[in-house]
Amino acid sequence: MKVLLLENIHPVAVEQLRARGHEVELRVGSLSEDELVEGLDGVQVLGIRSNTHLTPRVFEAATDLVAVGCFCIGTNQVDLAEAARRGIAVFNAPYSNSRSVVELVIGEIIALARRLTEKTWKMHDGVWDKSAKGSHEVRGRTLGIVGYGNIGTQLSNLAEAMGMRVVFYDTADRLAHGNARRMASLDALLAEADVVSLHVDGRPGNAGLFGAEQFATMKPRAMFINASRGMVVDDVALRENIESGHLAGAALDVFPVEPKAQGDAFESVLRGLDNVILTPHVGGSTQEAQEEIGWFVSGKLATYVAEGSTALSVNLPAVQPPPLTEGVRLAYLHVNVPGVLAELNAYLAEQGANITGQYLATRGEQGYVVTDATEAISEPALDKLRSSDQTVWLRTFTA
Repeated sequence: MKVLLLENIHPVAVEQLRARGHEVELRVGSLSEDELVEGLDGVQVLGIRSNTHLTPRVFEAATDLVAVGCFCIGTNQVDLAEAARRGIAVFNAPYSNSRSVVELVIGEIIALARRLTEKTWKMHDGVWDKSAKGSHEVRGRTLGIVGYGNIGTQLSNLAEAMGMRVVFYDTADRLAHGNARRMASLDALLAEADVVSLHVDGRPGNAGLFGAEQFATMKPRAMFINASRGMVVDDVALRENIESGHLAGAALDVFPVEPKAQGDAFESVLRGLDNVILTPHVGGSTQEAQEEIGWFVSGKLATYVAEGSTALSVNLPAVQPPPLTEGVRLAYLHVNVPGVLAELNAYLAEQGANITGQYLATRGEQGYVVTDATEAISEPALDKLRSSDQTVWLRTFTA
């Protein structure tokens, strides 16, 4: 297949996809909506990171597209519902850069507590400011983690290893790690934490989660970190709380509006503030994380194309059939209505197909069934299945 990888995805992804026989083009930057509309003709697999946005208009133009790989954690840059409606599978890397994000946050906690950015700026200005004023150890301090998923739990473990107390809040039921304590509400966490670190996902309901009310509830001279999503935090309210002295410092790696390309101008109301660390969305930008992401997502794309596996797809029913070692495979994405599977099996029986394995799942308005058989189905028979009103797409594979 023809594969286009954007935003300087790690070379291991190129190597893995080319090793599977695919034609791969790698580009350094992202593409605008207009550029995507014009440039996806013939592209069957598209790889992106966070700066490329896939809209309904893009999907309408990309008539050859069968799969999208988001070489990052988030997928809010993709219209997942539209992709699903068109039967385009979307994959991401939900765990691959977790350690890198956690290490950045640990470094920021220490840097903020020791006010290292101010010390560094003064040294570069030729000022020797050897003072302990406002500088603290993190040992014995309480870290409040908002969002206790894969990143939040890893952060919890490392923070405890440094001697911090950990409290957490999550809307989902999460098992506490180590000595971490679950808080009954966000307000309860904010009232107790010396450092608040956000690790929530990009679902629409989290937009504006943290604003003036939440900052006011935080302990005086507490510190704030956001390495989750830019749209979660009201940066204007954060600036006001830094300038007033209510908060002692903050570190942000994500912003409501981020530059599209390397070297573009960055604008934020948080620029120029003392003890505020601003980083350009580099939480997962380590060589180790990018290599792991490149390997993981390209592997999911390759397996989907070669075997029909939708395991860990974020928008299609998740089916993980075993590798096809003999015979043929029929992958059928269909409208989720009663009777489709029975009709499919009856039809295959009419064709004399001996079914050796069948794997299926549903998700919302769609169902997906993968059927392995000993003998190939004739093209006229396949065309009849493709023409069904319930069919989104039908693909075949051979061992």
